[in-house]
Amino acid sequence: MDEKCGVVGVSLADRAAARPLYYALYALQHRGQESAGIITHDGFQQHSHVEMGLVGDAFSEADIAELNGPNGIGHVRYPTAGSVDSSCAQPFSVSFKSGSLGLSHNGNLVNAAALRDELAGLGHAFTSDGDTEVIAHDLARNLLDGDLVSAVERTMGKIHGSYSLAVMH
Repeated sequence: MDEKCGVVGVSLADRAAARPLYYALYALQHRGQESAGIITHDGFQQHSHVEMGLVGDAFSEADIAELNGPNGIGHVRYPTAGSVDSSCAQPFSVSFKSGSLGLSHNGNLVNAAALRDELAGLGHAFTSDGDTEVIAHDLARNLLDGDLVSAVERTMGKIHGSYSLAVMH
C-alpha cells in the first residue's frame, strides 16, 4: 500500500519518548517505507537517529537507548518531493544561534523553490533538495525574532500547499 509520510510527536512527563515513538512509527509504517527517524530532546540537547529503510531495520535497541528525553518527534517517509536518498530522510534537524529545531513534515509545498531562493539569498545553505529543509530554515530564521508559536505562524503564512508538521524546539 502506498500512502504519504507518517508524522508523530510525543511529550511524556514520566519516561523516555523513544520507545513510544518507535512503536508509533512501526504502526505508521504503511505510510512510508523509504526511511525512518526519531529526534528526542532531553531539555538540553537533541538526540537524533535517522536511517534509510523500514522502522524495524532502522533502529536497534542501542539506537533507542541513546535517544534520551521525554519529548520527541518521528517520521516515516514516502517520497513525493526531493531526492530518494538520506539527504531527504526525516525528521530534519537545524542548529542555529539560539538553539536547535527538529521538524517532521508530510505534504507538498507549491512555493518551495521560490522560498528556497529567498533563503539562499539571505545566506542559508541547504543540504537537500526537499521542501522540508526549506520549512526548517524558514522556521529557524523566524525563531531568531520570537517564540515558537510566532515563528510557526510566520512560516505558515509564507508556505503554500497541503501539509502537516510536527515541530520540536
